[in-house]
Amino acid sequence: MTNKKTSKVLKERRRHVRLPILHGILEPVEIEFYTTDEHGKNVPQPAILVDLSAGGMRLITFMPPPHTKELNIVLKLGGIKGIPVTGKISWVKEKGGVFMNGISFSDISHDDRKMINEMAEDYSDCDTRIALKLPEVCVETCRGHGLCNKPQKDEPLFKKK
Repeated sequence: MTNKKTSKVLKERRRHVRLPILHGILEPVEIEFYTTDEHGKNVPQPAILVDLSAGGMRLITFMPPPHTKELNIVLKLGGIKGIPVTGKISWVKEKGGVFMNGISFSDISHDDRKMINEMAEDYSDCDTRIALKLPEVCVETCRGHGLCNKPQKDEPLFKKK
């Protein structure tokens, strides 16, 4: 990407492909987003998952994020076991009492990181096939198929000849 004012080439800083949850995903996603009250008791905070990658996620919350160094989160994606992660808040943007929170993962199992990355890569590959107007968009090996709600999903996976 080139910036016209400085004519410098901007480099993508993300290390992991993102899986957009609010766009094209069928199953609802549950977040157990725990904060600690003044007595040290875990208190769940409702959140909406906007996007997810192997390195972090973006959440919408309706309360200010907790002032803590560590967040304990359990991701529940449709048809997939709960994924426990530990993270930290990287950035927050607030507008009208709604908070967009960037969370970077500090602890996630290797297998869960791999699974999320594979789902995001397959989703991205699907978007590429759609953009190229290829005849078969959905593929049998897609690891994001169980969560997908793209209209192309309703087409047969393998057309009979």
